[in-house]
Amino acid sequence: MRASIIGATGYAGEELIRLLHRHPAAEIVHMTSERHTGDHISECCPHLMNIYENELESIERVREIAADSDVLFIALPHGHAMKIVQAAAGLPVRIIDLGADYRFDDTTVYEAWYGRAHTDPEAEPAYGLSELYRSDIAHARIVGNAGCYTTASILALAPLVKAHLILADAIIIDAVSGVSGAGRTPKESTHFPEFYDNFTAYGAVRHRHTPEIEQALSVQAGEIVTVSFTPHLAPISRGILATCYAAPVAGVTEEQIDAAFEALYADEYFIRLRGRGAYPAVKYVRGTNYCDIAWHYDPRTHRVIVLSAIDNLVKGAAGQAIQNMNIIMGLDERTGLDLVPMYP
Repeated sequence: MRASIIGATGYAGEELIRLLHRHPAAEIVHMTSERHTGDHISECCPHLMNIYENELESIERVREIAADSDVLFIALPHGHAMKIVQAAAGLPVRIIDLGADYRFDDTTVYEAWYGRAHTDPEAEPAYGLSELYRSDIAHARIVGNAGCYTTASILALAPLVKAHLILADAIIIDAVSGVSGAGRTPKESTHFPEFYDNFTAYGAVRHRHTPEIEQALSVQAGEIVTVSFTPHLAPISRGILATCYAAPVAGVTEEQIDAAFEALYADEYFIRLRGRGAYPAVKYVRGTNYCDIAWHYDPRTHRVIVLSAIDNLVKGAAGQAIQNMNIIMGLDERTGLDLVPMYP
């Protein structure tokens, strides 16, 4: 299988390289970078020296690259994928976008939250959260890979909304991410003296992952679900821990909550149910495609608290993209992703 990466020198692109390198059915044939066009990948990514020495191509060659590929990964910020998909129109290549351009059923939601026009509203992408949308993904030409915060949050709450065990309008999500989630481009908030020895919230009320979470949970619930979502930045390089608070409907028992998680995830290899009363940690999933989930019930406040941990660059980006590729190509979803967490 011939795979190409558009945007190979960002953190998600580099993670795609790492994971595809060990995939027995995939060969990386093209890599692009606008900033480093003409350089060898190992010049800007020294950790790849003697492993990959590919010359980085320009995105201007995207149609030729797409024509020479079975699958095209787009690891660029939102706004780029629409142009690339249109440039590859009519070609049999399957496209997996790690950005936000193809995540929404209603493109007006994208326009409202991302502040730009959606230029490909007639596309029919599948939402790329593998465990919940695999039948759609299997037949899709375009997959909008789920976001990092959204993956952790949706997987944490989907069993409860699907089983109608919690109120659909009383969900609060506090999620903490490592600084790699902000991307490789330098900015003040990710400058070492700013984020080191610090912990801060950002994007309260209007974070762009909010409507994505609501869309997926509403599908699972069969009714409109709203959430209050606040992300936080921690002085770690990678990982997401989501803490989700919900109000159970009257009469719900802890056994029903246990059963809801088992019903949805018992056969899911990448979902590790830590169980009632446990505490997932980002270090337990580092470098892997796992999502660890645990839950607690507080009888005093009558709240359910669900905790989930993922690696934002793997299950939250490149790993899930490869899981989606495996689904598209009819491979075992674990292919190339059967990884042991890096510990300590």
